[in-house]
Amino acid sequence: MEPLGENDIRASFVNCSKGEARRLNLPRNLAELPWDDLDFLGWRDPGAPDRGYLVTRYDGKTVGITLRVPQSGPKSFAKTTLCSMCMTGHPGSGVSLLAARKVGASGREGNTVGAYICADLACPLYVRGRKASALVSRYRESLTVEERLARMRANLDDFLGKVFAE
Repeated sequence: MEPLGENDIRASFVNCSKGEARRLNLPRNLAELPWDDLDFLGWRDPGAPDRGYLVTRYDGKTVGITLRVPQSGPKSFAKTTLCSMCMTGHPGSGVSLLAARKVGASGREGNTVGAYICADLACPLYVRGRKASALVSRYRESLTVEERLARMRANLDDFLGKVFAE
């Protein structure tokens, strides 16, 4: 992913108001992020743990979406959950249901789409082996890293397609 500046990130959001985009907390040290290892920039808001953000290229444009985490009870560390984007296994608390308000009139009516995604939104780093799940080891797959990245990108594009669908 090409490095993005604060203004580019704020201008990319499609499912919130410009005022909301101006007020959201960006990741610290944008210049120091591992941009070469990111297929998308994802982060959780430290000031509002029920919010997350994702910025990526989609349909030829830089697109940002806001995500919400529904309130839920305690998670079990005995159960393993799987991220629907990168297929990384995590203990129960490592994957969250993240819901994105749809774009346009549908979103203004309150319609959302959701997916179970790595709670820290670091999917590209898990796939590349730059970050490890709290599980002892990653599930064995016969796919190469490039094939897993392509699968993650296809899953992300599918999710974004649902966010943009009327």
